Amino acid sequence: MRRPSSGWRGWLGALALVLLGMAIALGGTAGLHATNRTEFCITCHEMKDNNFAEYSHTIHARNRTGVQAGCGDCHVPHEFPDVLWRKLGAVKDIVGHFSGEIDTPERFEQHRLALAQQVWQRMKATDSRECRSCHNVQAMDPELQGKTAQKQHRRLATEGKTCIDCHFGIAHREPSGAEPADLDAAASAPSGT
Repeated sequence: MRRPSSGWRGWLGALALVLLGMAIALGGTAGLHATNRTEFCITCHEMKDNNFAEYSHTIHARNRTGVQAGCGDCHVPHEFPDVLWRKLGAVKDIVGHFSGEIDTPERFEQHRLALAQQVWQRMKATDSRECRSCHNVQAMDPELQGKTAQKQHRRLATEGKTCIDCHFGIAHREPSGAEPADLDAAASAPSGT
């Protein structure tokens, strides 16, 4: 029986590597997609009992059209490699879960402001990128908005504001003690104050 020549072995090895690469890419993509689903997020009781319980009564969960924005829609970038970096950053959430840092409603409340500030900072740094995946300011009809909303939306372009500056309590209860605008004040304060 004849053995394949070294040329064929090279091609078979290259094909095997390509197939392995495709399997890893498809598996990774499926894994990223699965971990963006709200059903995955609420497998941790901290998220189910606190964040999800609040979210389930908001316009992002229930509205007249039935359009929903789930956890991943608001908290995970939609473009690669940003989604990958966010997933790597979420390791601290896993540590928080297993360390018991936020495992009771009382502990969650103790950390609510710090957790919210982390999200606000990320959203301000990205110009509310996740919000803009669904909401397009240019497509908004100001005539269908109230006077305050019209004024605030004009500020987006003229004052460098972003969605989270005003809509920071849209899907979760606002923490007492601060809001996203306070992050601007803290960032612009002279050091040592």
